[in-house]
Amino acid sequence: MVDCDYPTARQARAPDTVTARGDITGLILAGGAGRRAGGIDKGLAPWRGQPLVAHVVRRLRPEVGRLLISCNRNAAAYAALADGTIADSRAGFQGPLAGLEAAGGAVQTPFIVVTPCDTPLLPRDLVPRLLEPLEAMGVDIAWAHDGDRAHYLCAALRSGCLADLADWLDQGHRAVRHWFRNYRCAKVDFSDQPRAFRNINRPAPGV
Repeated sequence: MVDCDYPTARQARAPDTVTARGDITGLILAGGAGRRAGGIDKGLAPWRGQPLVAHVVRRLRPEVGRLLISCNRNAAAYAALADGTIADSRAGFQGPLAGLEAAGGAVQTPFIVVTPCDTPLLPRDLVPRLLEPLEAMGVDIAWAHDGDRAHYLCAALRSGCLADLADWLDQGHRAVRHWFRNYRCAKVDFSDQPRAFRNINRPAPGV
């Protein structure tokens, strides 16, 4: 595995990613059990007058050719916001890797950009900055770091990485960061926008 920084925010130049939008599938993960939010379907919880996931959709939609939402309930509500929805093939809310596994059959582009549904303030340049090391360095996966914390679920991946997920999950693995260790990875520094990765775990109307 390669695990390297790319580059620091102070060194970063303006993104010049050449990947066409049509080569990128956006995937929003909204299939969790919402345990930290009292069991609600967190992606549909209201925040600033709209469902949380709607804010994420607005950030990703201009940068990707197709937008999918991984959800395990309320599929009709999510379908109104995306080009398609997918559900886990495994029962019991087995985590974000199960959502990525399910996406494997629906993704037909060389690249995937994945985000959680509860980060409504994502950087507007998230997609090009995550994709740049895949092009410039040939890595398989690039994930965001806000200068303090890693955000493994804000990542760009080559879609071929999904091929081994079924075997990985069958072995009982669930941690995203451990799966990443199977690949060449780069950490992308977003310390210039740390608040952009704020998780909204207890959304409420008007917040």
